[in-house]
Amino acid sequence: MRIGVPKERAEGEKRVATVPDVVAKLIKLGFTVAVESGAGDASNFDDDSYRAAGAEVLASAAEIWGGCDIVFKVRPPAADEVALLRIGATLIGFVWPAQNPQLMEQLAARKATVLAIDSLPRQLSRAQKMDALTSMAGVSGYRAVIEAANAFGRLFNGQVTAAGKIPPAKVFIAGAGVAGLAAIGTAANMGAIVRANDTRAEVADQVVSLGGEFVKVDYEEEGSGGGGYAKVMSEGFQAAQREMYASQAKDADIIITTALIPGKPAPRLITAEMVQSMKPGSVIVDMAAEQGGNCELTVPGEAVVRHGVTIVGYTDLVSRMARQSSTLYSSNLLRLTEDLCKTKDGVIDVNFDDDAIRGLTVIKQGEVTWPPPPLKLPAPPPPKPAGAVAAPKASAHGPGEPMSSKALTIVFGVGAVLFALVGLYAPVSFLAHFTVFVLACFIGYMVIWNVTPALHTPLMSVTNAISSIIAIGALIQIAPPLDAAGAADRPHLLILALAVFALALTAINMIGGFAVTQRMLAMFRK
Repeated sequence: MRIGVPKERAEGEKRVATVPDVVAKLIKLGFTVAVESGAGDASNFDDDSYRAAGAEVLASAAEIWGGCDIVFKVRPPAADEVALLRIGATLIGFVWPAQNPQLMEQLAARKATVLAIDSLPRQLSRAQKMDALTSMAGVSGYRAVIEAANAFGRLFNGQVTAAGKIPPAKVFIAGAGVAGLAAIGTAANMGAIVRANDTRAEVADQVVSLGGEFVKVDYEEEGSGGGGYAKVMSEGFQAAQREMYASQAKDADIIITTALIPGKPAPRLITAEMVQSMKPGSVIVDMAAEQGGNCELTVPGEAVVRHGVTIVGYTDLVSRMARQSSTLYSSNLLRLTEDLCKTKDGVIDVNFDDDAIRGLTVIKQGEVTWPPPPLKLPAPPPPKPAGAVAAPKASAHGPGEPMSSKALTIVFGVGAVLFALVGLYAPVSFLAHFTVFVLACFIGYMVIWNVTPALHTPLMSVTNAISSIIAIGALIQIAPPLDAAGAADRPHLLILALAVFALALTAINMIGGFAVTQRMLAMFRK
């Protein structure tokens, strides 16, 4: 089958649905790829780079829409583009079926199969590789901070210089979804004091882990709406939230709003009165401007100044980083294509038995299949009855039940007999080594084998001390100490080989232990 990539026609859209690196991978799956001339120019991917990757570059959009079995798109197609689509072709891209009923009718009339990447069931963990909404939200959150810094005109990080003291910027982020978390991490890394709020209580730890402070609304209500989005909150919660936002607006230098609810206009979080209460020179970046905006004074697509506050309402934040956005988006489409073409023969199979594919498919061969049926998620485990005693956990090496007294007696009895035989008949020199061996086995079991697997990684650092003892013993066997006459007994060839082998294994363990320790320490450093 042939995949076509037309040039995006929407105003201000600079992304392209496939980049040259992904073209080569699509060809390995058995597809041929055609790209409209100039499709990647705005993302800094020229026609020659597509040709070098193996794609065919066509002169017009009509050749792409009418000559390809599958069309990769970023923005929803316009009516004139749908009219060019081949009958029975497949369209993959952002569609927003709830907001575009007329477009759905036009695509159904073309007997098309449409996979809306925005309809991906994000509850499925294995669908994360195809989650273009998350990819784009991460880029837009980062870019929102960059736009805020540009409009703010001051340093984000605090400094003390000979010319005076510069206080750090105070950033408040409304909404801690993917975009909000990306903004929190970026602003914190730039040295700002970051505070954030979200209706979902479970994101508080994520905010703190990225260097921010979670500001809680003084009202108890859970705000998770499923699918990674928040739900519409009660009037009581919204009143308490507005009071908190009003307080933050007076103190913050920069406010970044990210609140969106699927299928609904963006909730109004920042009123004109809050804007007026902000310090002159402050900045608001409204990431929900395309859906009406979270700020009452936002002008979609523009940056305006109201009451001395710059309100940035750009709707093309993702396109302002077009090369990065295109690379991530094309990777999401590649992963989707791999799931559609598991046989790698260049033919896709829209399999409704796959929950992810079923959720994405809004039209199949002209039949509207949106909205999909509810996902059959696994039922939560039943609650434990009150007063129930938890059963002993099974260890990694056997059942959780303790050894019976009879079995324990037999084991110790056999061990005692063996030790007695060794003591009676073995030479004295052997007994010393044997005692060290037994103690080493016991210590090894208690220190390593008997430790829960969750602690094995930090335990590698501790075992370096034990490994050093083994290394010293091996070195003594390889180069035994000299006697009074200055001579040394050369070890037997087998002993020498075992000592060298032990030294090699110990060196690997020690180097690995230090490497793991270094990686663990790096996790706790900025």
